[in-house]
Amino acid sequence: MLLLLAAGQEPSALQTFLQQVINGVVTGSLFALIALGYSMVYGIIELINFAHGDLFMLGSFLALTLVGALGLAGAGLLATVAGVVFLVFVCATFCAALNWSVDRLVYRPLRNAPKLAPLVSAIGVSFVFQNIGLFWGAAPMEVFGGGGAPAANKDFPNILGNRNLAPGGLWFTVKDLVVLSVTVSLMVALHLFVKHTRLGKAMRATAQNRTAAQFMGIDVNRVIGATFVIGGALAGAASVLYSLHVNTIGYQMGYQNGLYAFTAAVLGGIGSIPGAVLGGLVIGLVRSLGSQYVGEKWVSALVFAILIVILVFRPTGLMGSRAKEKV
Repeated sequence: MLLLLAAGQEPSALQTFLQQVINGVVTGSLFALIALGYSMVYGIIELINFAHGDLFMLGSFLALTLVGALGLAGAGLLATVAGVVFLVFVCATFCAALNWSVDRLVYRPLRNAPKLAPLVSAIGVSFVFQNIGLFWGAAPMEVFGGGGAPAANKDFPNILGNRNLAPGGLWFTVKDLVVLSVTVSLMVALHLFVKHTRLGKAMRATAQNRTAAQFMGIDVNRVIGATFVIGGALAGAASVLYSLHVNTIGYQMGYQNGLYAFTAAVLGGIGSIPGAVLGGLVIGLVRSLGSQYVGEKWVSALVFAILIVILVFRPTGLMGSRAKEKV
């Protein structure tokens, strides 16, 4: 669509629709990657980890720090490819370690407490992460604007460029390809891991009945810790992909993106990995198509209206199970 506008041509209705579908799928895949962290943790211990979105934000800040430290903004092709792989690995490791630490220090001591206690603690951790991001924004680096405006949004260097790969007047860039390739690969790897590995089977057993899993010799705390590690790693990878794609980050970005990702997890069926993916794609498409045909100011209302309608007829989400709630 941008190519047609640059050439002075109006895109056709079909081209406009297809372009918005492409945009929605790319954005939705990012929401799905973040939503998996919400869904996995809830499926195991029934905790809504409100700090997950802000963990994603801290991963983006680390990615920007590394871009500035390594000088990736002006790097060549091979250095850029190696740099992106390095960013994904380091940010995923950082977020995984931070998420595990929060579980070990904050959530684990409250494992047998009333459900409200860990929920409030998760909100508290969210505020702590936001303030860490605010202080991080004052880093005396060029990529952070010299640290003079810590609360302002930061420009993330466009190290992948905007080369178009799509024919027919559509706009599908290298950034879109990287986002889809990495997110799909991670989702498939997670699905295979949960379905076919010993730890994945232990996760499913713990999610189904924690007490019975303990009787069968499963180290429940180890399984829960591994769940936080995997969810954090996915958030870290998503933070790099989001930063590369949007090219703008800020210390409050975790709230809005986390809210959409959590909505995606609920829409798909929280606790369901395929449901989180489906919910993310639905949210991405609704936002993109709604922005085009309804108006940007109505997008959030449209997303949550659709969520309410679906939950009225299917309270467990599109792919959620109808099992009775555990008490």
